[in-house]
Amino acid sequence: MSATDATPAKSAETPLLEIKNLQVGFQTQRGMVTAVNGVNITLMPGKTLAIVGESGSGKSTTAHAIINLLPGSGRITGGEVLFEGRNIAALDEGQMEKIRGRMIGFVPQDPMSNLNPVWSVGFQVEEAIRANGIATGKQDVKKRAIQVLSEAGLSDADKRLKQFPHQFSGGMRQRVLIGMGLSSNPKLLIADEPTSALDVTVQRRILDHLEKLTRESGTALVFITHDLGLAAERAEQLVVMYKGKVVESGPSREILQNPVHPYTQRLVAAAPSLASRRIQSASKPLEDLGYEATRVTEGVDLIAAAESRVDAHAAAATAPIAIAVKDLSKVYKIRGGKGSASTLNAVDGVSFEIPRGTTMALVGESGSGKSTVAKLLLRLEDSTSGEIRIDGTDTAPLKGKSLLALRRKMQPVFQDPYGSLDPLRNIGNTIAEPLGVFNVGDKKSRRARVDELLDQVALPKSLVTRYPNELSGGQRQRVAIARALALKPEIVILDEAVSALDVLVQAQILQLLSDLQAELGLTYLFITHDLAVVRVIADNVSVMKSGRIVEAATTDEVFGNPREEYTKELLDAIPGANIPLGV
Repeated sequence: MSATDATPAKSAETPLLEIKNLQVGFQTQRGMVTAVNGVNITLMPGKTLAIVGESGSGKSTTAHAIINLLPGSGRITGGEVLFEGRNIAALDEGQMEKIRGRMIGFVPQDPMSNLNPVWSVGFQVEEAIRANGIATGKQDVKKRAIQVLSEAGLSDADKRLKQFPHQFSGGMRQRVLIGMGLSSNPKLLIADEPTSALDVTVQRRILDHLEKLTRESGTALVFITHDLGLAAERAEQLVVMYKGKVVESGPSREILQNPVHPYTQRLVAAAPSLASRRIQSASKPLEDLGYEATRVTEGVDLIAAAESRVDAHAAAATAPIAIAVKDLSKVYKIRGGKGSASTLNAVDGVSFEIPRGTTMALVGESGSGKSTVAKLLLRLEDSTSGEIRIDGTDTAPLKGKSLLALRRKMQPVFQDPYGSLDPLRNIGNTIAEPLGVFNVGDKKSRRARVDELLDQVALPKSLVTRYPNELSGGQRQRVAIARALALKPEIVILDEAVSALDVLVQAQILQLLSDLQAELGLTYLFITHDLAVVRVIADNVSVMKSGRIVEAATTDEVFGNPREEYTKELLDAIPGANIPLGV
């Protein structure tokens, strides 16, 4: 193990992938900006390598450079990318098209922007299969499409072919992309946050399948992730990137148990998925060790969090109910062929209460109905039956100004940071938009509020003039959180609000949410598939399965003594939970 990015010693076997002194730049009005600087990586056939680091560290840029699919003005400015000994960085587009998909598969980070909303899921999967020459006959192509979607964990794959991306949850859309990436059984699969939108049980199923693929067919895997537990559990090699450079590389468990570089130490200390009892920070901040860093939390103390939950439970016993849901149901009609239709009970008789000033986590598999509950609470969709009361007021009859007042009181942070930001609005206007809609303040005070919010979510003020396509996934999610906090709401509904964030920023956002709740008495509905995060942030937990709540209790009760077998499966599937650390 080394705290440098030196290329590992070569073995007698030829590496499948060898990156030598890779440099990637982006052309801007101020000239060429270096995003990746001198990266060296070696990967042998059939092996698994994880690249970790904070948002903007160069992880995804490195992945895109391997297949020469850099966004915008990005281009490789130096170095080599050797695939089976051949420098594919020097190939023209026609030559690369014969390698992409067939020999090197790719699973992109964002499932919504990478699936065409006007084409059915089946059409898009079948098109990829045809393009890669896997099958040609209509029935063979369809059969292969059903097979790869089933292998990727999508239930009723044959029935799902006619549906469109907007009819799928975020996790289901991610499974479609994974199926497409694996459809040609490539020699190398590059997966950019392949399971960030998936619940832990489906994540385990997908990763088990990827592991089987590498073992049986010799496929190598490079995956980009911010989940250190996943990296420790699933990858043999680990590469840690910071500001476009590799700062540490070697065997994954050795690095995570004995991190040498201060940045790696900070990553490990902030990772809730690896915490058995307590998440601690490194002894010194990065600034003291010669590294620039965005604001990061000094650690989220699980023991302190547990003590605060005890206080919260005592206060909740007398606190008024902020959100009361009773027998809530939502039934969707699914169109079939030749005018036929069927129904889907997305939410089926759900009931819960959230006392003011507390946090309830709603957890469960993708497609279990969690996000649908959020849409019903926000009145983005109307329920089929049941009742929703906010501070005692029935929300069903609200219209006009009354509905607008409800929405000022209750703000969302959606699951998809790509789809929830207007690509034509710069970041400053995006965050200030709610202030304008509700006519809060003047131009000067709104700009001051935007600056304050950017600071709260650890984004530089220089981003106000930039646009969503110029930001990483984690940065976009921080913008979405800042926008939700702009009106200082009483209730915040967070739908996978930290799933796109690296562990350092995730820890900071969780601390921020906790501080804001204590300061302003905020009420949170926290929808997530990450149970490690639930343990840090939530007072109570409701577990959903197939549209119903199957278990509801305090966070400590759910983690310490789960009653339902389904809840036990969710807890057992948390990646890296039993891997000891050395920080």
